[in-house]
Order: sequence, then structure tokens, then C-alpha cells
Amino acid sequence: MKRVLIVGATSAIATACARLWAEQGAEFFLVARDSEKLEQTRADLLARGAKVATSHTMDAADFSSHADMVEQCRVAMQQIDIALIAHGTLPSQQACEQDVELALREFAINGTSVISLLTLLAKQFETQHCGTIAVISSVAGDRGRPSNYLYGTAKAAVSTFCEGLRARLYKVGVHVIDIKPGFVDTPMTRGLPLPAPLVVKPEQIAKRIVKGIENKTDVLYAPGFWKAIMLIIKLVPQFIFKKTNL
Repeated sequence: MKRVLIVGATSAIATACARLWAEQGAEFFLVARDSEKLEQTRADLLARGAKVATSHTMDAADFSSHADMVEQCRVAMQQIDIALIAHGTLPSQQACEQDVELALREFAINGTSVISLLTLLAKQFETQHCGTIAVISSVAGDRGRPSNYLYGTAKAAVSTFCEGLRARLYKVGVHVIDIKPGFVDTPMTRGLPLPAPLVVKPEQIAKRIVKGIENKTDVLYAPGFWKAIMLIIKLVPQFIFKKTNL
């Protein structure tokens, strides 16, 4: 039986992943900010076959609450087989350009809060000598594009942190997977002018994530075609790239 911690458990991708694990009879420790949505998610997973689903209300932006959450999870499950960090926001780049406080707040929730949680979880997994830490980052972190470079900067920081953490924890039998979704049809992206052929459902991403965790993939682009797309974007020379509006 898998013991799974999910931070940001009410997000569309996290919920889709949890439903796949619930069908396998997993035990969950679910963390999210909205207690009502969290309870709905918990009930849904129990109905789908989850053995246990413990809910914990927490705002990931409150760094002081992170250590208590990790400790409560440790006590409840003894061992964490999979930790999925899936919380975040998609800020307006234009708004962040005009408001320093907003820019720093958005960077904190998408970058610093994830690093805080990973630092605490690393201690637990290092003690266990087993398990997988999965982090939802983004293809946006692969290059600083003018349309979303604040968000991309935060995701790039997370991916770089994961790369170092992976090398550290590999020595003790723990795997770290950096998940980089492209455009996903979620409430966070709904209404944005995204290219329809590149937009996929959360369930498609979830299947790839679950398989990637099982296969101990290091960096997972989801869907896989984003690896080629971002490679092309990264290869564009700077003197050309700076003239684009990507």
C-alpha cells in the first residue's frame, strides 16, 4: 500500500494523480488551503478505494506551518512513500511588473514555499532511506520568456533546487522527480489565450506522472512533446530571442 502526501491536493493535476493511486488502495495525507474543497477531495478518494485519507488545512504561503504539517504527516503515516508537491499560482506578468510586493509574493508561493517544504521533507526521506519526492514545476522555468518570466523564474529556481536535491538524496535511496507540464486545461489556465492543440487534460498529465514516478524518471515533461518544444526555444540565440513576444 502506497503512503502518499500531497501538498496542493485540491489542484486539478494532483486530484487526477490521487484518483489513480486511490484505485490502488493508497493511504493519503492531503494538504490544501481550502478546507471545504479538501474535504470533498478526501471523500472522493475514499469512494474510489483509498484506504485512509487524512486532510490537513494549510496555506503553503505560511512558512511557519510547514514543519508542523510534515511532523503530523510522519506521525499519521510513519513513512512517506510518495510526496507530491503540487501547489502554486499563475500570476499576471503585467501585474507583477507594476507591483513589487505582488511579484515577491508570487515568487514566494511558486518558488520559496516549495523550497521550504522540500528542505523539511528531505530530512524525513533521508531518515527513511527510501521513497520518491515529486515536484510539479513547469516548462516555463526552461527559459525566461517575456510573457511570464516572474513565474518562470520561480519554477527555474525549483528545478535547480530539485537537481541538487536529487543528487544528494540518490546516495541514500531516495528519488526526486521534477515534473514540467506544458499547457493544461485547469481552472488556473481557463480563459487564457492558449494554443488549443497544445492544451491537454489533467488526467493525461496524471497518467504520465504516476508512470514517471514508478520508472524513477529524473525530469518529466508532460506531455512528452514539450521536451522538444523547449529544446528548440532554448536553442534560439539571445539576439533573436529578445525580439520575440513568447
